[in-house]
Order: sequence, then C-alpha cells, then structure tokens
Amino acid sequence: MNTLSFPPFAFKRHWPALLGAAFALALAIFAVASLTAQVSGERGIAPVASSSDISVSGIEVDVRGESAEDAQQNGWREAQRIAWEQLGGPDIPDSRLEGMVSSIVIEQENIGPRRYVARLGVIFDRQRAGGMLGADGARSRSAPMLTLPVMVSGGTQTMFEMRNPWQRAWAEYQFGGSAIDYVRPNGAGGESLLLTYGQTGRRSRAWWNNILDEFGAADILVPVADLTWQWPGGPVEGTFTARYGPDNRYLDSFTLRADSSEDLPRMLSQAVERFDGIFAAALADGTLRPDPTLTLDNIEISPEIQALLAQARRAEAAASRETDAASDVDDTASPDTPATPEPAVATATFAVQVATPDTGSFDRAVSLLRGTPGVRGVSVTSTAIGGASLLSVSYAGELSDLAAILRQRGWAVSEGAGGLGISR
Repeated sequence: MNTLSFPPFAFKRHWPALLGAAFALALAIFAVASLTAQVSGERGIAPVASSSDISVSGIEVDVRGESAEDAQQNGWREAQRIAWEQLGGPDIPDSRLEGMVSSIVIEQENIGPRRYVARLGVIFDRQRAGGMLGADGARSRSAPMLTLPVMVSGGTQTMFEMRNPWQRAWAEYQFGGSAIDYVRPNGAGGESLLLTYGQTGRRSRAWWNNILDEFGAADILVPVADLTWQWPGGPVEGTFTARYGPDNRYLDSFTLRADSSEDLPRMLSQAVERFDGIFAAALADGTLRPDPTLTLDNIEISPEIQALLAQARRAEAAASRETDAASDVDDTASPDTPATPEPAVATATFAVQVATPDTGSFDRAVSLLRGTPGVRGVSVTSTAIGGASLLSVSYAGELSDLAAILRQRGWAVSEGAGGLGISR
C-alpha cells in the first residue's frame, strides 16, 4: 500500500499562518454570533393600529345569570352601561346602546356556572356615538412624537432590549382619540440596538436628528415606570415620571399600586392613560411643542468648526475671483468666439469612515462634512461611538478632490475603492 508522507518541517514552517487563519475565522464567527444574539430573540411588540373610536377600559363587573352564557351577556350589557355613564352620555335604552358598541375587550374574566366576574373594555363607534357625546368635531393633534417607554426594575433600566410589561402596555393601548400623535417603535431587529436607555441621556442634536428622521418624528416623549415588587408575585408599587425633549426635561409624576403581579397589567394600562392626559395637558398649555433645535439648520457648531468653514469660504471666494479674471482675459482675446458652456459636474455618493471616539467627535465630523464645499448631503449609515462610524456623502466631483479638500481642512485621509477613511 502506498502512503503519502509530508516532511515534518512543512508543518513547522506553515503552522503560524494556519494558526492565524484559524484565529481569524473563529473571531469572525464569534462576531457574527454576537451581532445575531444582540438583534435576535423575542424583542419587538407591534403596536395596535390607532382608531378614532371611543374607548373606555378597566370596567369591573360581577353579575349572575341563569347560565354561564346568560351571565356573560349580562356582564357585557352592564359594562356598556357603565362605560356610557363614564363618558357622560344621555339615558338611552340598552337596545340602542348596543348598536353603538363596536367591540368588547376582555381584559380579564372568570366564568362560573351562573356567575361572571370580569374586567372589560368597551369601544364605541365614533360616527354613531360621537354626536350624542359631543365628540364628533374636528380634533387638533400634536406633531409626531417618538415615544420611548423606560421601565426601571431592580436598578436596571430597560427599553426595547427585551420584552417587558411597560413596553406591552404602550403597544396595546388604543390612542385613536388622543390629542398626541404617538410614534411607537416595536423594538424589533436593529431598533433594540439604536433605542436604548442611554439614548435618553444624550444631548447631541445631530444624533437625535438622525433618529427622528429614521422614525418620521418631530420630538421625543419619555414615560418612565419605576416598579418595585414587595416580594415575588406580591404587590407592586410604581412611580411614574413624564419627561420630554432631547434634554430629558421633567414634566410631571404620579404613583400607582397593583395588589399582585396579576394586577400589574391593569395598573400599567391606567398609567398609560394618565400619561396621555399629562402630555395632552402640556400640549394644550404650550409646554409640549417640537424643540426648535431639532433641525439640521439649528445645530450649534463649535468655534473651531466655524473658523474652518470661514477659511473654506474665503478659499472658495478667491478661487472664484481667479476664475472670473481668467474668463475676462479669454473674452478680450477672442471676442467673436462663442463661449463654451462649462460641463455639469456629476454628483456621486461615497462612503466615508470616520473615527468617532466620543459623541462630540461624531457631531463635529457630521457638521464639518456638511459644510465642505461641493458636498450635497450627508447621511449616517452606521454609528459606533468609541470606534469608527460610517457616513454616506454626496459630492459634486471626484473622490480624490474630496480627499484633497479634507486634507486641507486638517483631516488625516486614506483613500480606498469608492470611499475614504478620515480621522483627526
């Protein structure tokens, strides 16, 4: 039998390269697995569609009947009457009242042979019931508000990193009749990485602008629920704080209590309703309005960046004067020669990787690139504070021209295929 043999020195000579390749492969697999773990799993809770119908929730009923089905029907009719009274509706017969009900929401129920104990919600059709309740007129609403519910429990702040009852309460509440236009993220996929509790403490307008543009919102609402369990499964005390805006300003606060963990959803739903009232009152008195600094035109630029921008404008003006002078010489030399129109400069989009060790460096990089002559637009592809962020830059000219301008403005620039790497 013939066997293959290798000289022993072959492995000794190549084992460092093989070891390095194996380590690189293991590192890549670990990075992919880590990123997948950060965005996978059951994180998102899709918010219910907002309806303009009139909703009343948390109605407690305890009724009896000749059978289980009869007791349930009696309970639903009782809930309809209670909800109608809470809305201040006039006295009308049950048959007419039932015609105005769109649906009954079962929040919790216990059905016995002849008894029905439940907590229900009643939704009335606005077109049929609005006229009798005086709620059929035009309703003014706020600008779109990005809503970031924060739950604090055991010293840990959670937003969309994992499913939690506070996130669910905001996702399942019906805001169709509210004066606030809530923009409710579902927390799935990359949203759990972008929208974290740490984001609420950032003051960077450039950072907030990118997030608000992503969700089509004008400002931020931060309802905070600080929950304390007396013992596992026992009573829960909640301290709720309403904050708003990029500076996380305080608006109002209140406290509620749940008798047990089973009673927690009811308390959180009641808290969401209280928050809606707080935000609506702030909107009515003019406190809750979009922050004027949350526009790209109002980003505060540091004096250093302003000096660079002024220097670039002077250089651009000097170049323009030289071009005009050369054009005058050509016109006097050959007055009968028709002027040749200048070709239009094509605009291309380049990837620019910039070192961003902190939020200040990120803001300065975005502001500087937007103020660079020839740049038509800058969008953020990915953000990595403490690492390298990736920007997409639309520039009227060649990549080499953009690199030259950035070098003149004090950046260390390395050119690659279709992109640049810059750092200070």
